[in-house]
Amino acid sequence: MTKPNRAADFLQNMKEDLPVMAAPITQPKPKEARERKPTSTRTGLKHIGGYLDTDTVEKVAILRARLKLDNSELIKLAVDDLHRKHMAKRAFGDA
Repeated sequence: MTKPNRAADFLQNMKEDLPVMAAPITQPKPKEARERKPTSTRTGLKHIGGYLDTDTVEKVAILRARLKLDNSELIKLAVDDLHRKHMAKRAFGDA
């Protein structure tokens, strides 16, 4: 008594049950949409960077997390605060 080849039967059944999948039809994008570049949120802004030591980078990371600000917002806050203090000193003749 021989055992029927169940694996071959299974594979044959799988071939028969597979639906034929057609490639999805995609509409081509209009020419203007393909050529248009995404608008940048940095338009009109100037990049200012710097090289900082590890301690300063750590302070920046801590302040970013605590104040929930990104680098640009944090730098702006720091510059505005420093400028305000400098102008106050000048107003009182200290600088």
